[in-house]
Amino acid sequence: MAIIEVEGISKTSPAEVLERARAAGIKVVDLRFVDLPGTWQHFSVPLSGFEEDFFTEGIGFDGSSIRGFQAINESDMLLIPDPDSATVDPVLQVPTLYLVCNVVDPLTRQSYTRDARHIAQKAEAYLRSTGIADVSYWGPEAEFYIFNSIRFDQNAHSGYYFIDSDEGIWNSGGNTTANLANRPRFKEGYFPVPPTDKLQDLRSEIMLKLIEAGVDVEVHHHEVGTAGQAEIDMRFASLTKMADNLMAYKYVIKNVCHQHGYVATFMPKPLFQDNGSGMHCHQSLWKDGTNLFFDEDGYALLSDAARWYIGGLLKHAPALLALCAPTTNSYRRLVPGYEAPINLVYSQRNRSACVRIPVYSTSPKSKRVEFRSPDASCNPYLAFAAMLMAGLDGIKNRIEPPKPVDKDLYELEGEEKERIQSVPGSLGEVLKALEADHEFLLKGDVFTSDVIGTWIEYKWTREVEPVALRPHPWEFYLYHDA
Repeated sequence: MAIIEVEGISKTSPAEVLERARAAGIKVVDLRFVDLPGTWQHFSVPLSGFEEDFFTEGIGFDGSSIRGFQAINESDMLLIPDPDSATVDPVLQVPTLYLVCNVVDPLTRQSYTRDARHIAQKAEAYLRSTGIADVSYWGPEAEFYIFNSIRFDQNAHSGYYFIDSDEGIWNSGGNTTANLANRPRFKEGYFPVPPTDKLQDLRSEIMLKLIEAGVDVEVHHHEVGTAGQAEIDMRFASLTKMADNLMAYKYVIKNVCHQHGYVATFMPKPLFQDNGSGMHCHQSLWKDGTNLFFDEDGYALLSDAARWYIGGLLKHAPALLALCAPTTNSYRRLVPGYEAPINLVYSQRNRSACVRIPVYSTSPKSKRVEFRSPDASCNPYLAFAAMLMAGLDGIKNRIEPPKPVDKDLYELEGEEKERIQSVPGSLGEVLKALEADHEFLLKGDVFTSDVIGTWIEYKWTREVEPVALRPHPWEFYLYHDA
């Protein structure tokens, strides 16, 4: 029942949604929206009590209990369901239709400025207003791990985490039951067939459930890491639609894994000494059905507009990462040696560059840029909108990126190595970068100063400072005998 959204114009009437829901035997309508950090929130009503005018009048909820939203003295908020998002939930047992909603202030009836989905929609409207392009297409590759168990705790006198996976190479010596071996070694999990790849059927089931949810899937496979690292690639879509798809993607993956006794995590770096999980974001701009990023005479078949777009991404990368790699754990991933894209350059084929130009095809339709530093811990509505705004700033100001580098960037030495700048190494650094460099995000009122300030304060007080206060297990190895 998921229907592709076209530039914010509703293709489905509320009456059609309710008619199809009744025909499909739906019992429950689930209303979903995203909090500021990027997690789906929801509540449900019986189909019998769901009125058509909810699509225009909205349904109330307490905004003070949602992360990054309202103060308690201004808590009343409204959800406005998007009829084009109507989807039969593929993982719940009770027949349920979910609707993705926008958030509205009940007094002014204006869209809520901290509603990330609204920010994504404003970014798409701003793109059209510039005349540069009429649509941007997005194809994020969100990696994740599938574990058998994640245990963790932190208190005044202890702190630990313990991950386990039947597929983890560390279980090769286990002798509590018959050990059937066949596990990918560290950093050798890319593309082995079963039985080394123990999760083929599980990923296939996830893929089919995603398709049921209206998310087009192109391919799934085991990723590089041992212990169940995976990737399921979605077909590209426009910005807000792809952010909706990514929320559904994470929801379906987590629920199918849970139903089979596994736990899926999009944490960027759960395992020490193995690859982290990124979200390489393929993106392109189109106008009147033509890909603006293609030029048969350009480096890697890139147009001037594509090169300037890259210039904007690289110039604003430190600030962008506050929204695109927004956790303290993100910077455990963005380190040398694990295929991590930490170098502020672009290159065809080179996976150690922040921006890579895929060269699988010479078709004009396939030309795109791939920003590799983000990860799926982000709020996709904010991350995609921010990347688009940085790229547009690059085009409008004709920002030239550093010359492309096609060598292995980790093997550079001397002066050649010194010229290559790297991404910042901590969440604190990128938050400071965002504080200093966010004017490009305010264009067209896409982001607001309130959203930027709230994001920085939330991340500092809820994540940076609490992590800094707690002793790290490795500190006991280093200092217990001081």
